[in-house]
Amino acid sequence: MTVQALPYEHLGEALATDYFQIREQFTDEQWEHFLATRRFVDREVLPVINEYWEAAELPWPLMRRLAELGLLGEDIRGYGCPGMSPLTRGLINMELHRGDGSLGTFLGVQSGLAMKSIDLLGSDAQKERWLPAMARLEAIGAFALTEPGHGSDSVALETTARRDGGEWVLDGAKRWIGNGSIADVIVVWARSDGDGQVKGFLVEKDTPGFEATTMEGKGASRAIWQADIRLDDARVPEAARLPGAERFKDAGRVLITTRTTCAWGALGHAVAAYDAALTYSKQRQQFGKPLCSFQIVQDRLVKMLAEVTGMQLYCMQLARLEETGRLSDTIAGLAKLNNTRKARQVIAEARDLLGGNGVLLENHVIRHMGDIEVIHTYEGTETMQTLIVGRDITGVGAFA
Repeated sequence: MTVQALPYEHLGEALATDYFQIREQFTDEQWEHFLATRRFVDREVLPVINEYWEAAELPWPLMRRLAELGLLGEDIRGYGCPGMSPLTRGLINMELHRGDGSLGTFLGVQSGLAMKSIDLLGSDAQKERWLPAMARLEAIGAFALTEPGHGSDSVALETTARRDGGEWVLDGAKRWIGNGSIADVIVVWARSDGDGQVKGFLVEKDTPGFEATTMEGKGASRAIWQADIRLDDARVPEAARLPGAERFKDAGRVLITTRTTCAWGALGHAVAAYDAALTYSKQRQQFGKPLCSFQIVQDRLVKMLAEVTGMQLYCMQLARLEETGRLSDTIAGLAKLNNTRKARQVIAEARDLLGGNGVLLENHVIRHMGDIEVIHTYEGTETMQTLIVGRDITGVGAFA
């Protein structure tokens, strides 16, 4: 595929952030996907996203554009999905988070969690029914694993699934479920009363006994809705059970991929903050000259760039390992741990460098400062990733 020579006003900024010239490792197709998403973010997302974020409203026009741009389904092959490479998927997630964490999270829930669960663990009939519609955004999905009493300790989930003839009866509660209150189908994880194993079920929004309530009062990722979910004698047919989801480790198969996109998303937040700080330092005049002319400001900018570049190299290796089938949950966890931690540092530096202006939404940094706290927490906190990797390298588990 030949890259189209399209005029693009922000191309120089994109290349300036690529200090170690990793762009040379992209194929033409990957580069064009990157540019197309970057144009979308710069021309359509950034001019309007602050209003949605401040009002805690869903950016429906932008969400619909994800389908029109052919991004939903990411690396899933067939069923109207784009079948991206791991690197392409990562670049898309990086750019969307550079624009806004909520929009990136919506893609992560729709594609990386809900659609990927159906693709990896579903029957042919389930795939045919849901994946094409979800790729066109004619159906919205959610992934219900986390519970009010079980965040990091998700394997101890208490939601139950009881077999009753040709049906399963689900009872329990879920919390922090992205898209939960707007989804047409929710992947619900519950423990079977038969063998005691965790299984996955496709629960449709109009199922009697299913109730989802949008959570309010969030100070981050305000342009996506999370939900509290109640399951009270909610009945689904055997055909709604994911046949490939027979134990908790099957849920983990889905989460490995989403942890890599967390690392890419954190990189996107960091790039946005670094770009904002660099641009501001060139334009802001203090003591008769631009901020960037002061030694201490240059020192801070260079250290920010060093962190961003390191995060880029982490992500590139993640993509290589996934392409060759060598990606493990511990490698994905270490990358998520590293990149979310570094992104928090870069964004904090940018916020401080902008001074009082750094807390204004119009300069975007404060929005990323809030949103990185979400990605730092979900899909396994830094503490949990540390203990999981620690167990891997020492052979000794430091938690139950």
